[in-house]
Order: sequence, then C-alpha cells, then structure tokens
Amino acid sequence: MAVRDDMWAGVGWEEWQDHEAILRRLDQGADPERWSGGRPLHRAAGFGSPQVVTELARRVADVDALENGTTALWEAVLSGRPDNARALAAAGADPWRPSMGGWSPGRLSLAGPTPDLFVRPETERGLSEAERRAAREARPLVAALERILYEGTGLACVAGIDAEEAARRLEAAPAVGEEIEELLDEPWAYEPEESERFVGVTTVPGGCVVTQPWGAVPVRLGVLTRLSAGTVCYGLYANPKSGNQGSIFRNGVVEGWDLHPGGGPQPDDTPEEVLACYLYRRSAVAYACAFAGLRQTHPRAVVGPPDMWLELPEHDYWKH
Repeated sequence: MAVRDDMWAGVGWEEWQDHEAILRRLDQGADPERWSGGRPLHRAAGFGSPQVVTELARRVADVDALENGTTALWEAVLSGRPDNARALAAAGADPWRPSMGGWSPGRLSLAGPTPDLFVRPETERGLSEAERRAAREARPLVAALERILYEGTGLACVAGIDAEEAARRLEAAPAVGEEIEELLDEPWAYEPEESERFVGVTTVPGGCVVTQPWGAVPVRLGVLTRLSAGTVCYGLYANPKSGNQGSIFRNGVVEGWDLHPGGGPQPDDTPEEVLACYLYRRSAVAYACAFAGLRQTHPRAVVGPPDMWLELPEHDYWKH
C-alpha cells in the first residue's frame, strides 16, 4: 500500500515562521492534521509564528489534539513561545488541561517569564511555595550560564564541598608552572593522556565545580564516585558529537546515566523534574548546577579561570 504524502516534506524551522509559505502548502493540499508522524500544529507551536499557529488552529478538528501525550499549547509554553500560546488560547485551546507530571500549560507558565500569560480561574491552583522558590532561584542561574560556550567541556557539580575538599578527595596536587601555562595556551596541541591529567576546580555558593574545558575526565566513574561521597554530584559532558550527556551520583553510587540536561521532560517524570526541565530548558549547565544546589551568578567556574588547577594522580578513572 502506498504511503500518503502529507506534503510537509522539507519544511525547516524557518519556514514554520513564514505564514505565506505555510498557507501555500495548505492550499496545495498539505494535511493540517499530519506531519511526518506528528502534528503540524505542534511543530508550529514550538517553532512557528503566531500567524502560522492561528492558520493551522482554524483548520484542525481539535486544537487540543495530543501528540506524545501533550497538546500544542503545552509545546508553546514549554518552548517559551508566549505569542504562540496566546494564539492557541484564542483559538480555544485549554490552558488548564493537565499534562506531564500533573502540570497544565497554564500552571507551568506561572513559573516562567510570563506568569500573566493566561487568566487563572479561582478553581485552578497556583504555585506552591517550593515551586515559587525554584522559579526564583532559576532566573539568576540561567542568566549567568545560558550564553556561555562550553562544547567539549566536562563538568562535575558537587554539593556541599569546596575546592580544597574536592582536591583532597581526588588526591590531586595544585598544578603550577610552565606546564599548565603552556597547556592552557594551546590545549589541543597535547595528546589526551597529557591534557587529561589536569582539571580546574572552583568554590561556588552551595558547593564546587570541577571542570575540564577540553575533555570528559570530570564525569568519569572514578572521579564522580570520589567527589560524591556523602553528598550528591551531577556530571555533565558537552559531547561535540552527540550533545549534552548527564549523570547523577549520590554517596558514591550512580543514580542516573545517559541523561539529557537542558532537554524536555519525559512522560514518567515527577512534577519536580518537569518543572526543572521547564526552568532550565536549553540551559544544560544551569540545570546541572541547580540539581546539585549550586547558585553562582557568574560563569567563571565553568569558563574559567578556576580557583585552582589540579594535576590528578595516575589512575584509571574509568573505574572506581
């Protein structure tokens, strides 16, 4: 049986913002209900213009139709597109329909930069004190870290210990002199076995950050196991090939692996996890720091210079 062409092939994110281009496709027979296994209205809600959203919304049978368990309005709120959210609400979408983790698009928006996006009925609850506090704490952290360049960097965000304690746990000595200076001038000129011996560490409010701008040593098992003794640690490697990779260690034991900080929430996430995904969307470093309770307002702990450079002892850090 031939597969029916939905006529959306080749639409990039820029075209979703072009009302005339989308209108032309629709007039030529593009299906407003179907796009490459998903729904065009969801794509427009996250990437498109309000005009495109309005056009699609008037052509679909149900403006609150689900894709992967969520509505287009949820997509607009989660993606930080308030104008698209307003267009959907004007087309009849329900802001207070529960979605992931029990959150509705309307209640989730209360934690974001546009808390007045929808009129909240008296029957709908607002944010709890803990949720309001999480939203307040997220703003300066995201502002400090969301625009930094960190591709290829490995980070370990550790709760409750300072730089000196991190050095003690890693049995690392301060790195001083010409060797570290030359490495910092041209790290890519060194072989991995030479450059991987060095990490930076910085004390920040709530704990410390161990960083390596050129490698993943801070997120290796042997490092995170040592750093997380009696506390919690979030490891992040900004893999240039496959994107952000996260891990959680608590008291020397791995609790999460191959995570995707800064990405969207998952259907089985807790309410707290959904809120964190919203507050730190597209800000993986801020998410990692927040998970460990770190509250710095400056990117120095990540982009340098750190409080101190350390030289790690010879060890197979892929193992305990």
